[in-house]
Amino acid sequence: MGIVGAGGLTVGGAIPIIMGANIGTTVTNTLVSLGHVSRRDEFKRAISAATVHDFFNLICVSILFPIELATGYLEKTATYMSGIFTGVGGIKFVSPIKLAVTPAVDLIQKVVILLSGSKLAAYIIMGVLSLIILFFALYFIVKVMKSLVVNRAEIVLDNVISKSPILGLFTGLAFTIIVQSSSITTSLLIPLVAAGILTVEAAFPITIGANIGTTTTAILASFATGNISAIIIAFAHFLFNLTGTVCIYPIKFFRTFPISLAKAFGDLAATKRRYAVIYVLGVFFFIPTLLIIISKLF
Repeated sequence: MGIVGAGGLTVGGAIPIIMGANIGTTVTNTLVSLGHVSRRDEFKRAISAATVHDFFNLICVSILFPIELATGYLEKTATYMSGIFTGVGGIKFVSPIKLAVTPAVDLIQKVVILLSGSKLAAYIIMGVLSLIILFFALYFIVKVMKSLVVNRAEIVLDNVISKSPILGLFTGLAFTIIVQSSSITTSLLIPLVAAGILTVEAAFPITIGANIGTTTTAILASFATGNISAIIIAFAHFLFNLTGTVCIYPIKFFRTFPISLAKAFGDLAATKRRYAVIYVLGVFFFIPTLLIIISKLF
Protein backbone atom coordinates (compact mmCIF):
# COMPACT_ATOMS: atom_id res chain seq x y z
CA MET A 1 0.00 0.00 0.00
CA GLY A 2 2.81 2.39 0.90
CA ILE A 3 4.76 1.84 -2.33
CA VAL A 4 1.67 2.14 -4.53
CA GLY A 5 0.53 5.22 -2.63
CA ALA A 6 3.95 6.82 -3.23
CA GLY A 7 3.76 6.07 -6.95
CA GLY A 8 6.57 3.51 -6.96
CA LEU A 9 4.34 0.68 -8.17
CA THR A 10 1.15 0.43 -10.20
CA VAL A 11 -1.99 -1.17 -8.82
CA GLY A 12 -1.80 -3.86 -11.52
CA GLY A 13 1.79 -4.61 -10.58
CA ALA A 14 1.00 -4.77 -6.86
CA ILE A 15 -1.85 -7.29 -7.03
CA PRO A 16 0.38 -10.29 -7.93
CA ILE A 17 2.67 -9.26 -5.05
CA ILE A 18 -0.33 -9.40 -2.72
CA MET A 19 -1.11 -12.90 -3.98
CA GLY A 20 2.47 -13.97 -3.36
CA ALA A 21 2.40 -12.42 0.13
CA ASN A 22 -0.74 -14.42 0.90
CA ILE A 23 1.21 -17.60 0.20
CA GLY A 24 4.37 -16.41 1.93
CA THR A 25 2.65 -15.54 5.20
CA THR A 26 1.64 -19.19 5.71
CA VAL A 27 5.25 -20.26 6.26
CA THR A 28 4.85 -19.25 9.93
CA ASN A 29 2.28 -22.00 10.49
CA THR A 30 4.56 -24.61 8.98
CA LEU A 31 7.49 -23.49 11.13
CA VAL A 32 5.27 -23.76 14.23
CA SER A 33 4.30 -27.31 13.24
CA LEU A 34 7.98 -28.29 13.15
CA GLY A 35 7.97 -27.88 16.93
CA HIS A 36 6.11 -31.21 17.06
CA VAL A 37 8.57 -33.05 14.84
CA SER A 38 9.85 -35.30 17.64
CA ARG A 39 6.36 -36.76 18.27
CA ARG A 40 5.16 -38.56 15.17
CA ASP A 41 1.38 -38.54 15.70
CA GLU A 42 1.33 -34.93 16.89
CA PHE A 43 3.52 -33.89 13.99
CA LYS A 44 1.24 -35.60 11.49
CA ARG A 45 -1.74 -33.60 12.73
CA ALA A 46 0.26 -30.37 13.15
CA ILE A 47 1.79 -30.36 9.65
CA SER A 48 -1.65 -31.13 8.17
CA ALA A 49 -3.21 -28.18 10.01
CA ALA A 50 -0.35 -25.92 8.89
CA THR A 51 -0.30 -26.86 5.23
CA VAL A 52 -4.08 -26.69 4.75
CA HIS A 53 -3.59 -22.90 4.82
CA ASP A 54 -0.76 -23.22 2.28
CA PHE A 55 -2.80 -25.35 -0.09
CA PHE A 56 -5.87 -23.12 0.22
CA ASN A 57 -3.88 -20.03 -0.73
CA LEU A 58 -2.05 -21.86 -3.53
CA ILE A 59 -5.39 -22.98 -4.97
CA CYS A 60 -6.78 -19.44 -4.67
CA VAL A 61 -3.78 -18.04 -6.55
CA SER A 62 -3.96 -20.74 -9.24
CA ILE A 63 -7.62 -19.79 -9.87
CA LEU A 64 -7.53 -16.01 -9.49
CA PHE A 65 -4.12 -15.17 -10.95
CA PRO A 66 -5.03 -16.25 -14.54
CA ILE A 67 -8.45 -14.59 -14.16
CA GLU A 68 -6.81 -11.35 -13.04
CA LEU A 69 -4.33 -11.43 -15.94
CA ALA A 70 -7.12 -12.05 -18.45
CA THR A 71 -9.82 -9.74 -17.09
CA GLY A 72 -8.37 -7.43 -14.42
CA TYR A 73 -11.26 -8.51 -12.15
CA LEU A 74 -9.63 -7.58 -8.84
CA GLU A 75 -8.25 -4.25 -10.02
CA LYS A 76 -11.48 -3.15 -11.71
CA THR A 77 -13.73 -4.22 -8.82
CA ALA A 78 -11.42 -2.72 -6.20
CA THR A 79 -11.27 0.53 -8.18
CA TYR A 80 -15.07 0.69 -8.33
CA MET A 81 -15.35 0.03 -4.58
CA SER A 82 -12.69 2.62 -3.79
CA GLY A 83 -14.77 5.24 -5.61
CA ILE A 84 -17.67 4.55 -3.26
CA PHE A 85 -15.64 4.73 -0.05
CA THR A 86 -13.13 7.49 -0.87
CA GLY A 87 -13.43 10.36 1.59
CA VAL A 88 -15.53 8.54 4.19
CA GLY A 89 -12.75 8.77 6.78
CA GLY A 90 -11.06 5.87 8.48
CA ILE A 91 -9.75 4.38 11.65
CA LYS A 92 -6.08 3.84 12.43
CA PHE A 93 -5.68 0.76 14.59
CA VAL A 94 -2.72 0.36 16.91
CA SER A 95 -1.61 -3.25 16.92
CA PRO A 96 -1.49 -4.71 20.47
CA ILE A 97 1.44 -6.83 19.33
CA LYS A 98 3.40 -3.76 18.23
CA LEU A 99 2.57 -1.97 21.49
CA ALA A 100 3.93 -4.93 23.44
CA VAL A 101 7.21 -5.34 21.55
CA THR A 102 8.12 -1.78 20.53
CA PRO A 103 9.79 -0.79 23.84
CA ALA A 104 11.98 -3.90 23.80
CA VAL A 105 12.86 -3.39 20.13
CA ASP A 106 13.82 0.25 20.71
CA LEU A 107 16.00 -0.71 23.68
CA ILE A 108 17.78 -3.47 21.76
CA GLN A 109 18.31 -1.13 18.79
CA LYS A 110 19.92 1.55 20.97
CA VAL A 111 22.20 -0.97 22.75
CA VAL A 112 23.28 -2.67 19.50
CA ILE A 113 24.02 0.67 17.77
CA LEU A 114 25.99 1.81 20.83
CA LEU A 115 28.07 -1.39 20.94
CA SER A 116 28.62 -1.79 17.19
CA GLY A 117 29.27 1.87 16.43
CA SER A 118 27.70 1.46 12.98
CA LYS A 119 24.06 1.55 11.94
CA LEU A 120 24.63 -0.94 9.11
CA ALA A 121 26.29 -3.47 11.48
CA ALA A 122 23.52 -2.84 14.00
CA TYR A 123 20.81 -3.62 11.46
CA ILE A 124 22.56 -6.85 10.43
CA ILE A 125 22.91 -7.91 14.07
CA MET A 126 19.26 -7.06 14.74
CA GLY A 127 18.21 -9.08 11.70
CA VAL A 128 20.03 -12.13 13.05
CA LEU A 129 18.61 -11.56 16.54
CA SER A 130 15.12 -11.26 15.04
CA LEU A 131 15.41 -14.68 13.40
CA ILE A 132 16.69 -16.26 16.61
CA ILE A 133 13.90 -14.69 18.68
CA LEU A 134 11.34 -15.71 16.04
CA PHE A 135 12.27 -19.38 16.29
CA PHE A 136 12.24 -19.28 20.09
CA ALA A 137 8.83 -17.58 19.99
CA LEU A 138 7.45 -20.25 17.65
CA TYR A 139 8.83 -22.97 19.94
CA PHE A 140 7.20 -21.45 23.02
CA ILE A 141 3.88 -20.97 21.20
CA VAL A 142 3.74 -24.77 21.02
CA LYS A 143 4.78 -25.21 24.67
CA VAL A 144 2.47 -22.57 26.13
CA MET A 145 -0.59 -23.53 24.08
CA LYS A 146 -0.23 -27.16 25.17
CA SER A 147 -0.05 -26.12 28.82
CA LEU A 148 -3.12 -23.85 28.48
CA VAL A 149 -5.34 -26.45 26.82
CA VAL A 150 -7.67 -27.79 29.50
CA ASN A 151 -10.80 -29.92 29.40
CA ARG A 152 -13.09 -26.89 29.39
CA ALA A 153 -11.39 -25.50 26.28
CA GLU A 154 -11.70 -28.89 24.64
CA ILE A 155 -15.44 -28.98 25.34
CA VAL A 156 -16.01 -25.46 23.98
CA LEU A 157 -13.98 -26.06 20.83
CA ASP A 158 -15.50 -29.47 20.17
CA ASN A 159 -19.13 -28.60 20.90
CA VAL A 160 -19.27 -25.09 19.46
CA ILE A 161 -16.67 -24.34 16.79
CA SER A 162 -16.25 -27.91 15.50
CA LYS A 163 -19.99 -28.28 14.94
CA SER A 164 -20.51 -24.86 13.36
CA PRO A 165 -18.11 -24.11 10.48
CA ILE A 166 -19.69 -20.67 9.93
CA LEU A 167 -19.08 -19.80 13.59
CA GLY A 168 -15.51 -21.01 13.17
CA LEU A 169 -15.05 -18.78 10.13
CA PHE A 170 -16.35 -15.70 11.97
CA THR A 171 -14.28 -16.61 15.05
CA GLY A 172 -11.14 -16.61 12.92
CA LEU A 173 -12.18 -13.35 11.28
CA ALA A 174 -12.94 -11.55 14.58
CA PHE A 175 -9.82 -12.76 16.39
CA THR A 176 -7.61 -11.76 13.46
CA ILE A 177 -9.11 -8.26 13.39
CA ILE A 178 -8.17 -7.92 17.07
CA VAL A 179 -4.55 -9.16 16.77
CA GLN A 180 -4.13 -7.88 13.17
CA SER A 181 -2.25 -10.97 12.02
CA SER A 182 -3.60 -14.08 10.32
CA SER A 183 -0.30 -15.82 11.08
CA ILE A 184 -0.89 -15.46 14.82
CA THR A 185 -4.43 -16.83 14.56
CA THR A 186 -3.49 -19.81 12.43
CA SER A 187 -0.28 -20.53 14.36
CA LEU A 188 -2.26 -20.77 17.58
CA LEU A 189 -4.43 -23.45 15.97
CA ILE A 190 -1.48 -25.76 15.26
CA PRO A 191 -0.88 -26.96 18.86
CA LEU A 192 -4.64 -27.45 19.30
CA VAL A 193 -4.86 -29.69 16.24
CA ALA A 194 -1.62 -31.48 17.20
CA ALA A 195 -3.07 -32.26 20.64
CA GLY A 196 -6.25 -33.64 19.07
CA ILE A 197 -8.43 -30.84 20.48
CA LEU A 198 -9.40 -29.64 17.00
CA THR A 199 -9.54 -31.55 13.74
CA VAL A 200 -8.09 -30.21 10.49
CA GLU A 201 -11.66 -29.93 9.21
CA ALA A 202 -12.64 -27.74 12.19
CA ALA A 203 -9.51 -25.59 11.91
CA PHE A 204 -10.00 -24.96 8.19
CA PRO A 205 -12.92 -22.46 8.42
CA ILE A 206 -11.11 -20.60 11.23
CA THR A 207 -8.10 -20.35 8.92
CA ILE A 208 -10.02 -18.90 5.99
CA GLY A 209 -11.83 -16.54 8.35
CA ALA A 210 -8.41 -15.32 9.47
CA ASN A 211 -7.49 -14.87 5.80
CA ILE A 212 -10.34 -12.39 5.39
CA GLY A 213 -9.94 -10.76 8.79
CA THR A 214 -6.32 -9.80 8.18
CA THR A 215 -7.43 -7.39 5.41
CA THR A 216 -10.01 -5.37 7.31
CA THR A 217 -7.78 -3.09 9.39
CA ALA A 218 -5.82 -2.12 6.29
CA ILE A 219 -9.05 -1.14 4.56
CA LEU A 220 -10.16 1.05 7.46
CA ALA A 221 -6.72 2.62 7.76
CA SER A 222 -6.58 3.31 4.01
CA PHE A 223 -9.78 5.38 4.25
CA ALA A 224 -7.98 7.80 6.54
CA THR A 225 -5.10 8.30 4.10
CA GLY A 226 -7.34 9.66 1.36
CA ASN A 227 -4.97 8.05 -1.17
CA ILE A 228 -7.07 6.40 -3.87
CA SER A 229 -4.33 3.92 -4.84
CA ALA A 230 -3.93 2.78 -1.22
CA ILE A 231 -7.68 2.21 -0.95
CA ILE A 232 -7.71 0.22 -4.22
CA ILE A 233 -4.90 -2.05 -3.02
CA ALA A 234 -6.58 -2.60 0.36
CA PHE A 235 -9.81 -3.61 -1.39
CA ALA A 236 -7.93 -5.81 -3.89
CA HIS A 237 -6.43 -7.79 -1.00
CA PHE A 238 -9.85 -8.11 0.64
CA LEU A 239 -11.50 -9.18 -2.62
CA PHE A 240 -8.81 -11.75 -3.32
CA ASN A 241 -9.33 -13.49 0.02
CA LEU A 242 -13.12 -13.13 -0.06
CA THR A 243 -13.43 -14.41 -3.66
CA GLY A 244 -11.19 -17.38 -2.87
CA THR A 245 -13.38 -18.27 0.10
CA VAL A 246 -16.63 -17.87 -1.84
CA CYS A 247 -15.34 -19.95 -4.77
CA ILE A 248 -13.87 -22.78 -2.69
CA TYR A 249 -15.60 -23.17 0.67
CA PRO A 250 -19.32 -23.54 -0.28
CA ILE A 251 -18.60 -26.36 -2.77
CA LYS A 252 -17.87 -29.64 -0.99
CA PHE A 253 -15.41 -30.97 -3.59
CA PHE A 254 -13.34 -27.77 -3.57
CA ARG A 255 -13.66 -27.45 0.23
CA THR A 256 -12.30 -30.93 0.88
CA PHE A 257 -9.52 -30.67 -1.72
CA PRO A 258 -7.03 -28.60 0.35
CA ILE A 259 -7.90 -30.69 3.43
CA SER A 260 -7.19 -33.92 1.54
CA LEU A 261 -3.89 -32.55 0.22
CA ALA A 262 -2.87 -31.41 3.71
CA LYS A 263 -3.72 -34.76 5.27
CA ALA A 264 -1.87 -36.67 2.55
CA PHE A 265 1.19 -34.51 3.09
CA GLY A 266 0.83 -35.02 6.86
CA ASP A 267 0.98 -38.79 6.35
CA LEU A 268 4.06 -38.42 4.14
CA ALA A 269 5.85 -35.99 6.44
CA ALA A 270 5.16 -38.11 9.53
CA THR A 271 6.70 -41.12 7.80
CA LYS A 272 9.72 -39.26 6.42
CA ARG A 273 10.07 -36.03 8.37
CA ARG A 274 12.78 -34.64 6.13
CA TYR A 275 10.04 -33.99 3.56
CA ALA A 276 8.66 -31.24 5.82
CA VAL A 277 11.98 -29.37 5.65
CA ILE A 278 12.23 -29.98 1.89
CA TYR A 279 8.67 -28.66 1.52
CA VAL A 280 9.42 -25.42 3.40
CA LEU A 281 12.67 -24.78 1.54
CA GLY A 282 11.17 -25.72 -1.83
CA VAL A 283 7.78 -23.95 -1.71
CA PHE A 284 8.83 -20.80 0.12
CA PHE A 285 12.42 -20.28 -1.04
CA PHE A 286 13.71 -22.42 -3.92
CA ILE A 287 10.70 -22.28 -6.28
CA PRO A 288 10.10 -18.52 -5.86
CA THR A 289 13.80 -17.81 -6.39
CA LEU A 290 13.86 -20.04 -9.46
CA LEU A 291 10.78 -18.34 -10.93
CA ILE A 292 12.29 -14.89 -10.31
CA ILE A 293 15.47 -15.96 -12.15
CA ILE A 294 13.46 -17.40 -15.05
CA SER A 295 11.35 -14.23 -15.34
CA LYS A 296 14.49 -12.11 -15.40
CA LEU A 297 16.04 -14.26 -18.15
CA PHE A 298 12.97 -14.45 -20.39
